[in-house]
Amino acid sequence: MKRESIFLGAATALITPLTPDGIDFDQFGKLIDWQIDSGIDALVIAGTTGEGSTLTDEEHRACLRFAVERANHRVPIIAGTGSNDTAYAVDLTRYACSVGADAMLVVTPYYNKATQKGLIQMYETIADASDKPLILYNVPSRTGVGIEPKTYLALSEHPNIAAIKEANGNISKIVETRALIGDRLDIYSGNDDEIVPILSVGGAGVISVLSNVLPRETSLLCKKFFAGDIAGSLELQLRFLPLIQALFCEVNPIPVKAAMAALGWCENSLRLPLTPIEEEHRALLLERMNALGILGGERHA
Repeated sequence: MKRESIFLGAATALITPLTPDGIDFDQFGKLIDWQIDSGIDALVIAGTTGEGSTLTDEEHRACLRFAVERANHRVPIIAGTGSNDTAYAVDLTRYACSVGADAMLVVTPYYNKATQKGLIQMYETIADASDKPLILYNVPSRTGVGIEPKTYLALSEHPNIAAIKEANGNISKIVETRALIGDRLDIYSGNDDEIVPILSVGGAGVISVLSNVLPRETSLLCKKFFAGDIAGSLELQLRFLPLIQALFCEVNPIPVKAAMAALGWCENSLRLPLTPIEEEHRALLLERMNALGILGGERHA
């Protein structure tokens, strides 16, 4: 059964502006407004890029509540509510539903990993507790466990499971998944260098790190594809590839936090075990931002 899409196009996996004293909500609000005004299609709050794993529980909930209120239904707000503790993921999911989030992004359970049977039971438990749709987040390079195509097929039977953020880096597996599930679940690219390839096998868009820096352009890349301008979409994919590579020269979100700090959106402040970008990588990142004309104008914030 085809479910209504949570969004089509580009959703930004949004950074969380931090200071040594906590979250800079003033800048967070301005950033949300700029993203929406720039034409982004949805926002993911407190995911990997938003440093959800080092936010306190109180901060995590405050970010979700603030983003829902600030967006005020202008775009869908997708709450990062995954955990390797299923009971906590259920609790956070219920909270996100209560404050008005439009969907949940739920990562596979890192460190304790789980079998495919365990993944099915975990996701069904969280989905049972939610009154909003879930996006399953598969990123085995970070979590140590991957969702298999047949597991997606089983999970597609649940009415509250609507989509996949696929960051396994294996296009063949994604094609196999699409062949099995058909249009039962939307597939979003979780890697910015694979947006067009995943769209080409029926993908619904991307949950993007790149769009922190280039929200309008990342959304346009998807819109061109959906409008049938495949060559134009591919041209943007290839044009942005050097910057995408620089944004992943160190573990995410270290480079994108440096990029957004260079644009004036935030301090280059991260929480351990993350540390600020190495200077040689920062120079490369700024060089590639300059090459696209992103730097040199007025500060956005």
